[in-house]
Amino acid sequence: MIHRLYSLFCLLILSVAVPSVFADSKPNFIIIFADDQGYGDLGCFGSTKIKTPNIDQMADEGRKFTNFMVASPVCTPSRAALLTGCYPKRVGMHQHVLFPSSTKGLNSEEHTIADHLSAQGYATACFGKWHLGHHPETLPQQHGFDTYFGIPYSNDMNHPDNKGKPKGGPDGMDILWDDPESTLTKWKTPLMENEKIVELPVDQRTVTRRCTQKAIDFIKENKDDPFFVYLPHSMPHIPLYVPDEVRDPNPLNAYTNTIEHIDAEVGRLMDTIRELDLSGNTYVIYTTDNGPWLSFKHHGGSAGPLRDGKGTTFEGGQRVPCVMWGPGRIPAGTECGELAGTIDLLPTIAALTETPLPEGRKIDGMDISALLTTDAESPRSEFVYYTSQGVIEGLRQGKWKLLVKTPRRPKGKGKAKGKGKEKAKPAAPEIMLFDLSADLGEQTNLASTHSDVVATLKKRMLELDAEIEANARAPWVKGGE
Repeated sequence: MIHRLYSLFCLLILSVAVPSVFADSKPNFIIIFADDQGYGDLGCFGSTKIKTPNIDQMADEGRKFTNFMVASPVCTPSRAALLTGCYPKRVGMHQHVLFPSSTKGLNSEEHTIADHLSAQGYATACFGKWHLGHHPETLPQQHGFDTYFGIPYSNDMNHPDNKGKPKGGPDGMDILWDDPESTLTKWKTPLMENEKIVELPVDQRTVTRRCTQKAIDFIKENKDDPFFVYLPHSMPHIPLYVPDEVRDPNPLNAYTNTIEHIDAEVGRLMDTIRELDLSGNTYVIYTTDNGPWLSFKHHGGSAGPLRDGKGTTFEGGQRVPCVMWGPGRIPAGTECGELAGTIDLLPTIAALTETPLPEGRKIDGMDISALLTTDAESPRSEFVYYTSQGVIEGLRQGKWKLLVKTPRRPKGKGKAKGKGKEKAKPAAPEIMLFDLSADLGEQTNLASTHSDVVATLKKRMLELDAEIEANARAPWVKGGE
């Protein structure tokens, strides 16, 4: 807890030095974080099928970020990165996602966006999917949030042991969509308020609307004081559900229906901000945790022009749509193509509130506040790609992107058989080099013609990973194991 005490001390000194200006200039922050939404699933990012007028209006009144990255292609590590400003490996949250049986979570010693703003007197709330640990020691109130309401892990997970789930795949999702009551009869997904389960199973048809309403109520209650709302929706992660009165019965339209419902709820939230005359002092960020779950077909989204989706280190897995809104500060109808990502939000919010981050606690995020308002170059010149299991796999530098993919060994292959037999050698890694400025879809592998670039990027990739691993901090583990 030493770093928090130090941070509080710094903020106290700063508030004494400039009491009136500091108090009057604190902006509000809202982060809306969708789940498994693809790069091509918004009208303002090219979708012609899905209608998203409210998010599109945010883009018309704000700025689109078209080169915006998440630090992992799956849920848990991506969320850890957003809140802490760290690559997931640095905070011990890099090895895939947490389940109801998991015995670890984000360490409360980590400094989150909510910690940072709470120390300044902000009212802070999380409404939605947490997925950074369901044990009391790891829930939102241990990470700077005053209040929490939502699903502790993914909406396709059952309390308490993740057993007894219905059929999966797109066919299984069709069955569930055809039976809206299945949210109550086929699932045992919990809804929590602070540290208690208040609904089991949660009615997933209304959870997007209820979390939005909680956010609206919280904003109304705190409209006269600075606030931070983190609204990580559990949708459009499968299984998909929407309120009965807006449901399209055709399962082929399930994903479209779900995104359009999320957009409608974004509209309700934005209307509240405008009606309360908070637009001039509020930043709203809309983005998502990773790319679309393509294997679920019409229950999954689209990566647009990008290659592949969720679970991969191709751009479709980690480049996500992002819209930032802040009338009077962020210029309307503009676009930023500079490299940035959720990992940069913590230091950026610290800069916007003119408050220092704790010393002696290294993070990987950078202050991109200039990108919100100007055509400045990004301070981020490189980005590291980790697999969903937290294995280093790639590096972006400028226009170049390197991927070093180790082929998966088929089950039963590569094992020595019989006395004196030698174990088969592992397959050589596949080296891929893409020029993203000319090949956004990662279709042309230039590794064979640019061996010098491959060597340089590979060396740097391993250096960065070695530093992160050497200075990694431990997650919380049940029993202190």
